[in-house]
Amino acid sequence: MSQDHSRYSRLANITKMINMKLDLREVMEQVTLAISEEIMRCDSVGIYLPQPDGTFRGYVGKPEIINGRTLDMHVIDTHYDRLAKEVIETKKTIYIPDTSKDNRPDPRAVEAFKIKSLLALPISYEGELFGLVFLFDYGTPMNLTEDEIQAVEAYVNMAAVAIQNATNLTKKEKLLNEKQLLLDVSRDLSMYTTLQECFDSCFFYIQRVLDNPNIGVHLLDPIAQKRIRPARLSKDSDWTEEKWLETHKELDFDENTDALVQEVVQTKTYIFIPDVFKDPRPDHNLCRNFGIYGLVMFPIITMGEVLGQISIVTLEEKAPLYTESQLQLTQSIIDTMASALSHLLYMEKQDIIIEERTSEVLEKNKELQHVVSELQHLSREKELILNSAGEGIFGLDLHRNITFCNPAGALMLGYQSESELIGKSVHVIMNGQTIEREATTDTNDSYFEEYKVFYRKDCSTFPVEYVTAHIKENQEIVGEVITFKDISQRKQLEEKIKYYAYFDSLTDLPNRVLLMDRITQGLKYAKKNEEKAAILFLDLDRFKVVNDSLGHSYGDLLLKEVATRLMTCVPEGATVSRQGGDEFTIFLPLVKDEGAILKVIKCIDAVFDEPFQLHQHEMYIKTSIGISLFPENGETAEVLIKNADTAMYKSKERPGTSFHFFSEEMDIRSYETIRIENDLYRAIEKNELYLHYQPQINYKTDQIVGVEALLRWNHPEHGFIPPDRFIPLAEETGLIVPIGEWVLRTACTQMKKWHDDGLKLPSLSVNLSVHQFEHQELFKTIECILSDTGLAPEYLELELTENLIVKNTVQTLQTMEKLQSLGIKIAIDDFGTGYSSLGYLRNLPISKLKIDKSFVDLMVKDDAAITNTIITLAQNLSLEVIAEGVETKEQADYLLQQDCFLMQGYYFSRPIPPEEIYTKYA
Repeated sequence: MSQDHSRYSRLANITKMINMKLDLREVMEQVTLAISEEIMRCDSVGIYLPQPDGTFRGYVGKPEIINGRTLDMHVIDTHYDRLAKEVIETKKTIYIPDTSKDNRPDPRAVEAFKIKSLLALPISYEGELFGLVFLFDYGTPMNLTEDEIQAVEAYVNMAAVAIQNATNLTKKEKLLNEKQLLLDVSRDLSMYTTLQECFDSCFFYIQRVLDNPNIGVHLLDPIAQKRIRPARLSKDSDWTEEKWLETHKELDFDENTDALVQEVVQTKTYIFIPDVFKDPRPDHNLCRNFGIYGLVMFPIITMGEVLGQISIVTLEEKAPLYTESQLQLTQSIIDTMASALSHLLYMEKQDIIIEERTSEVLEKNKELQHVVSELQHLSREKELILNSAGEGIFGLDLHRNITFCNPAGALMLGYQSESELIGKSVHVIMNGQTIEREATTDTNDSYFEEYKVFYRKDCSTFPVEYVTAHIKENQEIVGEVITFKDISQRKQLEEKIKYYAYFDSLTDLPNRVLLMDRITQGLKYAKKNEEKAAILFLDLDRFKVVNDSLGHSYGDLLLKEVATRLMTCVPEGATVSRQGGDEFTIFLPLVKDEGAILKVIKCIDAVFDEPFQLHQHEMYIKTSIGISLFPENGETAEVLIKNADTAMYKSKERPGTSFHFFSEEMDIRSYETIRIENDLYRAIEKNELYLHYQPQINYKTDQIVGVEALLRWNHPEHGFIPPDRFIPLAEETGLIVPIGEWVLRTACTQMKKWHDDGLKLPSLSVNLSVHQFEHQELFKTIECILSDTGLAPEYLELELTENLIVKNTVQTLQTMEKLQSLGIKIAIDDFGTGYSSLGYLRNLPISKLKIDKSFVDLMVKDDAAITNTIITLAQNLSLEVIAEGVETKEQADYLLQQDCFLMQGYYFSRPIPPEEIYTKYA
């Protein structure tokens, strides 16, 4: 008992450390310390954690230095250590008392440390492997007993819980950090106006994720769009951008024929190559010249088009092993950058085109003037027409009348021939727009107009860019020649790019950028005028089912239809935006009261009641809505959207279209749940848990036939906490196993005390949870408790839920048979609420069925058919039957008439302390 108490204290201390979220290494050190103190004959205890390359490296242990090497220098390779491999595959403990008779351990380690005996255990929880534990000697066998091995396993189980908690916390923090990082990327990119700013921001965030500054971007040439060329290099790279570009030229490297670049462009997915010289796709000569050993290449894609690719290279022989989540996050950063980059590239392209076209036109005018001076005998009209190259050209005299026009110009202006324009005022083309300016004596006198509109014959307009040059004779201006180009397609493309910078390409709703702008402006107005505003955050329920079952094209159709229906439900001035995926946001800028919001929600509810017709498929989709109000729930767009999102998740808890207004209690409730969970870890240690016992009565004889042990918690701050509030938390956290063991030991101790004091109760009922029953040490734990307390097994009755029994029939039957072999009785609790069948009941070693309180409540009010059936079933199978939740004499009398005379409930007694059981029934 002293050893068990010491072990329990250690386990409780480790549980406390886990709950306090101390450093994982400190917890692991306590585990190894506890094991070494428990197993005195063990010379070495080591905990090994998995590595990315598949090996297991030492983490903590005793002693910290073995054969002159620290523990973290020791690596377990499953290629040599077949014992470790078997433990990993089976997730079972393996004890080798004599290594000379077993060839599974790594022979190198056995020889180096003179190991005679060895114990290997998996650190696993709920089927997931977190590491390995090894105990071994230095020449003197440990001769471990079964109890000692079980003790080690108990500590290792605590290590698994600690690692899982640390892993889950790390995952949560990582998800939050990644979400915030992408928000930061979107915010930063929305403010940049140059390519360099865009790339510097992207490089900064990529380096932050991958911890590698050697980042280069290759883009489609803004003029020759099919050619990919090196464009920018990170300023923190080990290379300079000048040397980087120069090396590309020296090696005559052509990205457009490189297999790796083309694979990224065609597949539109990233490629990660840890060792370039083991992969045939990279250009090995190029890699050697750049000093590249590892490479990851990402496509830059926007609106389905590839703009180029970004490469992150490793200039050291050992390439980092990037995780899939790191690579996906990097791709998300690049995708976020792509839309901003597309717009900037287009503007750069237009600048280049304009610059080149201006230069060409000016050069052309120079050539024309040169020809005029050499061919004065030709008319100026013929001279200009001969030198036109498909662009529109017309001439003006000093009175602004058209003197000539080339065929291309007449066609653009909608005339059948140039003769229709001759002699007419330039007003028919310019419609009053002025293009006059003071004359100069410069022979190269000309000027460029980037954007105007010209009028066609039918009075329609089209955008142009044009160059005007003076026509001179003997240094005197005699007229003008205008060369122009139709830029309608370019202007349309500019408008399209501008549109998709602020609108969702699928639904044509405002995107997040435009939404944030409208919310910001709306909140400024609301604050200035002391008005209210509201944010509605919507998420479609079961949208993933549509994509998975019908395909993404059907999902796109659904999103378009949802957008259309939502637009019909909002008042003028409101904004409906698609956030991405299946999330939508509605901004109501001027809200008088909640009634205005409820009107919108009522409309949404109505339009979602109608089925969505997706081609030949008809789908019913609901939405969950969260609402935040300005200024009550926040004064910025970010805070209001976050709080509406929080309220939306509250709505997710209810089926069908539902909504919740945000309240501070939503965050407070989550915080209180966490506090209760944390306090539960300390409840056993602080003696806050206790047992009450509810009598089980033979109504026919009015005699007590047993008691059921019921767990209670008296919290020092919150007082009595109902079991239905803290037991689910114990189930979720795994604490139900040590708590359940405490309940069983405490109840058996009390039962033995009653017997010793003269109260010979026939039966003690104790509930077993799913986690307890599935625990591999359950049978040994119960056997040990009965031995320690001195209680005979025939006085103990274990209650199992119906769903637990059918969960794993073979394993369940084996465990139940072992318990029955000890003499323990087994009852099915809450019978009729689960999924049992007569086949299971015939085969299971059970002795009693327990009728659930819900059937007893219905028995005399509405329908007694289920209760009567259970009683008849038990009688036919020669099983005892007991009804719980009996609260009235009417219920008790009815059960007795149906030949069910074993009962418990408030009609007989509430659950009471053990001393009242003794005084009342002794």
